[in-house]
Amino acid sequence: MPSNNSKFIPLVFLFGNDLVIELIFILFNRTAGRGGGARGPTPAQPLPQVSPQSLPPSSQVSPRPGQSSPPRSQGSPGEPPTSRFSRMGLDRPEAVHRSGSDGRAVNLSGNYIRLKCLNPGVYQYHVSFQPNIDSKNMRFKMMTEHVNVIGSTKAFDGAILYLPIRLKDQETKLTSKRLTDGAMITITVRLTKVVPPEQCVPLYNIIFRRIMHILEMVQVGRYYYNPKTPSAVPQHKLEVWPGYITSVCENEGGLMLLADASHRVLRTETVLQMMQNIVRRNAQGFQDECTKALVGTVVLTRYNNKTYRIDDIVWDKTPQHSFSTSSGSSLTFMDYYKKSYNINITDHDQPLLLHRPKKRDLPRHKQGKDGDGKERAEAICLIPELCHLTGLTDELRKDFRVMKDLAFHTRVTPSQRVVTMKKFINSVNGNPDAKAELTKWGLELEEKTIDIDGRVVPTEKISFRDGQSVLAGDSADWGGAATRNKVITAVDFRRWVVLYTKRDQPRAQNFIQTMMKCCPQMGIMCDNPSRCELHDDRTETFVKALREQVNPSVQIVVIICPTSRDDRYSAIKKLCCVDCPVPSQVIISKTIGDERKLRSVSQKIALQMNCKLGGELWAVDIPMKNLMVVGIDVYHDAARHRTSIAGFVASTNKNCTRWYSKTCFQLPGQELVDGLKVCMTSAIRKYHEVNHVLPEKIVVFRDGVGDGDLKYIEHEVAQFETCFGHFGQDYQPRMAVVIVQKRINTRIFSLGRDYDNPAPGTVVDHTLTRRDKYDFFLVSQHVRQGTVSPTHYICVHDTSSMKPDHMQRLSFKMTHLYYNWPGTVRVPAPCQYAHKLAYLVGQNIHKEPSAALSDRLFFL
Repeated sequence: MPSNNSKFIPLVFLFGNDLVIELIFILFNRTAGRGGGARGPTPAQPLPQVSPQSLPPSSQVSPRPGQSSPPRSQGSPGEPPTSRFSRMGLDRPEAVHRSGSDGRAVNLSGNYIRLKCLNPGVYQYHVSFQPNIDSKNMRFKMMTEHVNVIGSTKAFDGAILYLPIRLKDQETKLTSKRLTDGAMITITVRLTKVVPPEQCVPLYNIIFRRIMHILEMVQVGRYYYNPKTPSAVPQHKLEVWPGYITSVCENEGGLMLLADASHRVLRTETVLQMMQNIVRRNAQGFQDECTKALVGTVVLTRYNNKTYRIDDIVWDKTPQHSFSTSSGSSLTFMDYYKKSYNINITDHDQPLLLHRPKKRDLPRHKQGKDGDGKERAEAICLIPELCHLTGLTDELRKDFRVMKDLAFHTRVTPSQRVVTMKKFINSVNGNPDAKAELTKWGLELEEKTIDIDGRVVPTEKISFRDGQSVLAGDSADWGGAATRNKVITAVDFRRWVVLYTKRDQPRAQNFIQTMMKCCPQMGIMCDNPSRCELHDDRTETFVKALREQVNPSVQIVVIICPTSRDDRYSAIKKLCCVDCPVPSQVIISKTIGDERKLRSVSQKIALQMNCKLGGELWAVDIPMKNLMVVGIDVYHDAARHRTSIAGFVASTNKNCTRWYSKTCFQLPGQELVDGLKVCMTSAIRKYHEVNHVLPEKIVVFRDGVGDGDLKYIEHEVAQFETCFGHFGQDYQPRMAVVIVQKRINTRIFSLGRDYDNPAPGTVVDHTLTRRDKYDFFLVSQHVRQGTVSPTHYICVHDTSSMKPDHMQRLSFKMTHLYYNWPGTVRVPAPCQYAHKLAYLVGQNIHKEPSAALSDRLFFL
């Protein structure tokens, strides 16, 4: 809470023509060694909506040709600050078109709507003031005075002006009077270029955000929702807000609007009610439990429909406490909410929640330093009684009934998605104000979604031992065949140990007997294991028993736990992966408790155990010679601010059925991997050890990289290339680096009598793809409910000489080789393996796994 160095400062600022006074409590940090500074509270207040006509300026100058990043502006009159739309009007990279031809042609549709521009584009003007005007708000006001010349439709950031019309003269002189001293200011508006529509994407996105406000949609997080038509789920104290995802983008097929249905899950329970429940349940340690449950969560304040992340709980402050207003008077939080929102706070003794905005989220006038040069920051105080929890807790996600009831509202079929998009188009075109907003800028939205031509690549053949094989089929599921056929490489269970508590003894006995019966049918011999019965279920008991049982002769240990507990699971995995390296299989007692399902469950466990011992279950045909496939993913433990973990997995045999794994630790939140050189060198060395040749072609599938980080991926590519020199100057394998994006909003539908999900293997490599990237969309899964999500593959580096067809077929083949599921997965198997590895290390063991396990899938 505030120290003696705290100061209350009223901030007054302008947005457009409206004077807005915000009450801010700013705490200046005078404590050394605390990055970001301490914060003080302010009541939550809605910021005014900012229209494109009053965009905040930036303090950087536009980049010159050949300049990678804009330099800082020194405020010289002749050097205008960078526009918020600095990406507009820059030289465009050359278009990239790389399409395949293999497969069966199909008619498809996507959730994209063509955006027509009836104008040549947007006219960009440079605006200068003489004498120079430092105040951005004054610049906005002066420009607004000349609406009769420049028109009412504009986007202005203080230096760069965008208009949908061309002014009469190349250079227009305007005059305004400065109110502070009466001086006459000459404004020069000079046409600099005409920006074509394809390069106006940032501006058009702002226009559509304005349209969402016109349609009375409320922004919650990144997207817009309709609070007037919620779907209630009263049995779980939840409600679902329907909404839209919109994004203007330039694709290979031209300028388009991506539109999709979205849903926001809100909890009708307030934070105060949740805290009261915790107090009733745990009166002694309720503060610690509340802090653990709330800090890091996002809440919604319905009085202004804004979301905030809870960063702390201020236990020694209540709504009865006061703060200083801009006028110097004192006001309690209770009086503030009554005066501002006509809300009566009922619980006068509840603590306050603290939200610390990130610096990038603050308006520029709130950023800076105090008189002593110390960083300053603000904090917003929230009232628990007025905050509603958003999203789902881990407990709710694990509750099958909750997820089933929610799916009724959120799981949307392809036909329903298309209906939703048509409803959105009709809402925009049928609303006079929204239509006018588009017309001002010469834009027009087509009345239907886009149709495209796609291909379905051939179905893959799944191979087992003794030449047995099955086709993956339209459903891409071979679960039955995986248990009826013998695995390719079996590792017999000769020396294995089963640990269980006394109360689970009957279930353990049934499990062991079932394993011994069903394993031989899959080609795996299973001997009677050593049994270890524990007298209690304490974590220390399990760990002690494991230390006693594990020795170099033990192949694998099976631990049957009575309940699911993270601390016990972490202790077991840390011991088995680091201290006493041995493959381990943890089973929850409930999983093997139903005798009707025991055989099926035991078969799946046996297959998983075989993988952990180095076995191979099935394979697909991969004709490339001396190929090594790599998967990389990064895990961030945001809740506990631990270091990020990068998982690296590489194939070591021709069929890509055996894998070598390694991890590297990074700074918290770091996505780009610095330790890839060591990982790649070790993987190539392992590949040579197994095959006695070096890989001639390397394909890297890199998961977890968003569009904002694509330009930095060359940092990782350079690490790969430098490690090749360790194997001789002449060793230069052909390499492709492919970014795998699964969290995308693109949806693809099959066109028939009705809209449906496309078949596994569907590829779209044109029209919806990026104009300047070598990329494609691949649908690899079959879903029985809802809409299937395609995966976006972007080839950012390619010296492999592989044709687009080969890259697409290889990507699809890799989705068949994830041994935890007898079917296709959404991303290539090495990416999924890398994710599992990074998650296990980051969430549970927090240390580098033993090298003795690196050639087995111990992390499944």
